[in-house]
Amino acid sequence: MLKSVEDLSTTKKRLKIEIPSEAIEKKINHSLEKTRQKAKTPGFRPGKTPMNIIEKHFGKSAEAEALEEVIPEFYDRALKEAAIVPVTRPEIEGRVNFERNNPLLLSFTLEIRPKIENLKYEGIKTKDIPVIVSDKEVENALKRFQEGKATYEIADKAIETGDLLTVDHEMKYDDQTTTAKDQVVMVGFTGLPKEISDSLIGKKTGDVSEVEVQFPQDFHAKAIAGKKVLIKNTVNAVKKKILPAIDAELAKDLGFEDLDALKAGAREEIEKAKKEQTQKIQKDEILESLTMSHDFDMPESMLERELAAMVHEAKILKKSDKNEAVLRDELKPSAAKNVKAMILLSVIGEKEGVNVTDEELKEKILELSQQLAMTPESLIKIYAQRDGSLEGLRNNIYEQKVLDLLLSRAVVEKGE
Repeated sequence: MLKSVEDLSTTKKRLKIEIPSEAIEKKINHSLEKTRQKAKTPGFRPGKTPMNIIEKHFGKSAEAEALEEVIPEFYDRALKEAAIVPVTRPEIEGRVNFERNNPLLLSFTLEIRPKIENLKYEGIKTKDIPVIVSDKEVENALKRFQEGKATYEIADKAIETGDLLTVDHEMKYDDQTTTAKDQVVMVGFTGLPKEISDSLIGKKTGDVSEVEVQFPQDFHAKAIAGKKVLIKNTVNAVKKKILPAIDAELAKDLGFEDLDALKAGAREEIEKAKKEQTQKIQKDEILESLTMSHDFDMPESMLERELAAMVHEAKILKKSDKNEAVLRDELKPSAAKNVKAMILLSVIGEKEGVNVTDEELKEKILELSQQLAMTPESLIKIYAQRDGSLEGLRNNIYEQKVLDLLLSRAVVEKGE
């Protein structure tokens, strides 16, 4: 039971609890009885070994098992009684001084979610953003469908943008030469320096092109990243792109009844994407207003976790060359804003009874795995390796549901 709550700061508490000896002894006896049922003691049938013998051999392990169960149980009760929400694991102060048939006194320190005074989240203003799909956008979508069904055939012609080539190439850099046979090159592909495509345009099968290229520092092939390379390409084959007509046959090939149905489907998908983008902009505005209108202290551990994650992303994923101290100073205001948003969404969701079901989690895993072209099992493995569980993904779904609720209750102002 909860004995006392001491404020160490607005976001840090000391909880003192007392666990009755009866509760501990009950757990110990239960553990010993389970052991007796399984124990094989010479001279006794299973389950008939005297308890004093079981306790002599297994008493300490039974005590440890009992404490592992009873401490979290009474800690959780104390949290509910104190009406506080922890944001970190608790730290037990001092040693656990346990004696049989005596109550156990424990003292914990922990960081908690701050209480937010005068929480207001109804009727937040956001701008109305009309969603309009133009005929040009539909036409561009049809062209993308057309590109997706393109085929290639051998052609005796001058090379132009969009052609697919087979080349033997030779690269010279750092006093070394590398060669490769029958490499496939898409002329105009943006993943390669433009000079390579330019040097091939106008050539034919059997021709040779030479060009010196300065590769960018972040080029995916590390051996030539940031280097000046002399490239020699010998063209073995030229294939030209054959685009199908945008007609009923293309529509049927894409699973639509006719061309009008394909156009309607394209318009619908564009409209859906625009609505999602519009809602994202509106949710960002709502969250900005929400964080600006509430002021409270933040748990240091939450701020540090968020800041560390942002620094890691800046250094590793974005390859920032700034040192960590500079990055921490630059990113700390954004990290604080993110933590404030997390806390507000958590409190509002709790107040409104928002939750994430296992079915919703499964649906999100399936959706993401399809977007990333991987199996759901592979995606789950990635989350498990990165976060240790799926709780991070579950929390993302939770926050989006809270934002959906805030948007549904917002005041959408029409533009002039």
